[in-house]
Amino acid sequence: MTVRQDQLKNGFRIVSEHMPGLQSAAIGIWVTAGGRHERIEQNGIAHFLEHMAFKGTERRSALQIAEAIEDVGGYINAYTSREVTAYYARVLKDDVTLAMDVIGDIVLNPIFDPREIEVERGVILQEIGQAYDTPDDVIFDWLQEQSYHDQPLGRTILGPTERVSAFSREDLSGFVSEHYGPEQMILSAAGAVDHDALMKMAEEMFGHLQPRKGLTPEIARFTGGEARQEKDLEQAHFALALESPGYRDDAIYTAQIYSTALGGGMSSRLFQEVRETRGLCYTIFAQTGAYADTGTTTIYAGTSADQVAELATITIDEMKRAAEDMSAEEVARARAQMKAGMLMGLESPSNRAERLARLVQIWGQVPSLEDTVAKIDAVSTENVRAFAEQMAMQAPAALALYGPVSGAPTLAELQERRAA
Repeated sequence: MTVRQDQLKNGFRIVSEHMPGLQSAAIGIWVTAGGRHERIEQNGIAHFLEHMAFKGTERRSALQIAEAIEDVGGYINAYTSREVTAYYARVLKDDVTLAMDVIGDIVLNPIFDPREIEVERGVILQEIGQAYDTPDDVIFDWLQEQSYHDQPLGRTILGPTERVSAFSREDLSGFVSEHYGPEQMILSAAGAVDHDALMKMAEEMFGHLQPRKGLTPEIARFTGGEARQEKDLEQAHFALALESPGYRDDAIYTAQIYSTALGGGMSSRLFQEVRETRGLCYTIFAQTGAYADTGTTTIYAGTSADQVAELATITIDEMKRAAEDMSAEEVARARAQMKAGMLMGLESPSNRAERLARLVQIWGQVPSLEDTVAKIDAVSTENVRAFAEQMAMQAPAALALYGPVSGAPTLAELQERRAA
């Protein structure tokens, strides 16, 4: 399997990887325009725009967009994150040209029919309402807001109801004008694909676009803070975030190995101590996520009202203990989990296409898998213990609590326990 990468004169980038033996391909456009690229009055518009891309173009109705891909047995979808919006499809190899045509059409030629805007506005408002009814969605939005208070990175991707209710056709087209330039777009494909054919299609579809610099997002500042809401729920939801490295920092590999050993699987410390030994919860996990210039290590658990205080304090104690006695065996296990998860995921052309796009967005190129594995292997037990000490004692923190949480400790109380 060979990665090939090219760029049109206007800055539009193309990256692909042919995977021998496959009869299908994944193809998509990744746009560097997510939630953190919005001004406050635009909060939620990147996601709204993603929805509207499927609601009709100059050449196709909403139904025709869906039928074009599903008539050949394919799948088309999109998502909005805090740093990108992606439009992608999975099709058989003979239908790659069709998929490229449809995706290019919805990205370049949305008509923003006023009637469809109102229909989709209602759909998104229902999506927001559904999120509010889902405690483990709400708590992560609150945690993000407390981690990056009063910043684009801290705002919800869906946006607040009042903003979504007011977006106009002009607002949508304005966001496209600001952020959907050729330099902000990456065509990524993997599977049964021909790079030269992709280049030709990209030139025909996107070569006419005029270069324009995208707006640079505000540099993130991890602020920390606490959000707590008492509500009559079955479970008390607990989420703790700690400032971690961004994805351009090689320490991200140490952070990911640490969070895997701490709470990344059934053999992890938190799972064994909090769930298996003490029976305090059904779900508990730790994970590390990263952005261009910052990251967070997050611990989440759901428990009962009378056990949330014990769970919170044990979590801090386990974090401190990891700094003292994290073993070489635990680090090796976490390292193996991380490598296996990455390599198994790359057996899917969809996952591989997404990885290619993200690496080009981050680095401007695709580092080899061998280089990535070498960086994972280079993380030592001493590295993980030192990082664990930083997480336990020094890293800025944010806390979110939702449900019957009156007995839960405050962030200040947890900070005191960290420092003790």
